[in-house]
Amino acid sequence: MTTNTHHTSASVDAVWAVLADPWSYASWVVGASRIRTVEGEWPKVDAKIHHSVGAWPILLNDETSVADCEPGRRLVLRAAARPFGVAQVELELQPDPAGCLITMREAPVSGPATMLPAAVQEPALKRRNSESLLRLALIAEGRDPNAQTPSP
Repeated sequence: MTTNTHHTSASVDAVWAVLADPWSYASWVVGASRIRTVEGEWPKVDAKIHHSVGAWPILLNDETSVADCEPGRRLVLRAAARPFGVAQVELELQPDPAGCLITMREAPVSGPATMLPAAVQEPALKRRNSESLLRLALIAEGRDPNAQTPSP
C-alpha cells in the first residue's frame, strides 16, 4: 500500500466539496482525462464515474466507483485501470488549525498490478498521488475564500 499526505490551507469542507463533485474528478486525478457520465448519487456507495484515461487520441474508457463514504471525512474508491487491474484508493480528511491534512492510500486489489513488487509500484504511485493531492488542494483552495493560496 502506498500512502501520501498533503496539507492544504483549505478547510475540510472545501476539500470535501471537490471530492463530492464527480465532474471535478478529471481535474485532480492524474491520468483521468475526461468524465463521460456519472451513475448514481456521487459520492454514495456504488455510485460510479465513467471516465477516460490517457491523452487524445489514445484514450481508454474506465470507471471508478464508491466503495465506502463517510461524508466530510473519508472516501474509498475502486478505481479501474484496465488493463492493469483495479486499485482501492482511500482519501481521508483531518481538520487542523491551519486547514486540512489529506491522506491518500492506494493499493492494487486485482489484475496484473497485484503481482508487481512494492519496490516497483511505490515510486510511481507516490509521484502520481503526490501530484493528484496537490491538484486537489489547489482546487479546494481556489474555492475556499478563507484559504491562503500560494503565489504564482
